[in-house]
Amino acid sequence: MTPLLPVPAVPRRLAAWAPIPLRLIVGGGFMEHGFAKLGRGADAFAAILQAIGVPFPHLMSWATIAVEVLGGLAILLGSFVALASVPMAVVLLVAIFTVHLPYGFSSIKLMTVTPAGAHFGQPGYECDLLYLAGLATLVLGGAGPWALDKLWRKRPGQSAPGAGPA
Repeated sequence: MTPLLPVPAVPRRLAAWAPIPLRLIVGGGFMEHGFAKLGRGADAFAAILQAIGVPFPHLMSWATIAVEVLGGLAILLGSFVALASVPMAVVLLVAIFTVHLPYGFSSIKLMTVTPAGAHFGQPGYECDLLYLAGLATLVLGGAGPWALDKLWRKRPGQSAPGAGPA
């Protein structure tokens, strides 16, 4: 079947940059969630964790914040992506199964619109799945150019694997 509009192939040298916006969104998004928890106070997040039955809520509060801020920074910088993705995926899976699953898939549930603005219901697990897909893509496909992992693997006189000619 012929597509309605031909889609030109993206040159390889441009496709190599695809992980950059993904790292910015996933890493920056995780950091923002961690900073939001810090802004409200780790104790406020611990109270939420306790209410949903998470064991050791104070410890888990700080652990979650650390994973979100430090893991997000690692993804943003392209550093230890595979290693950082494991605890980040755990945080997402816990959020899906303890908070978001009962609200279904959609992350946007418009309830009403009043003169004060739109009012939304509880978010589903859609965004969590998108973050998981982003992490999986970076682990399987690589962090791309400007990743610290590539700089650390580089030795004087050699180019990093997959970096092409110097």
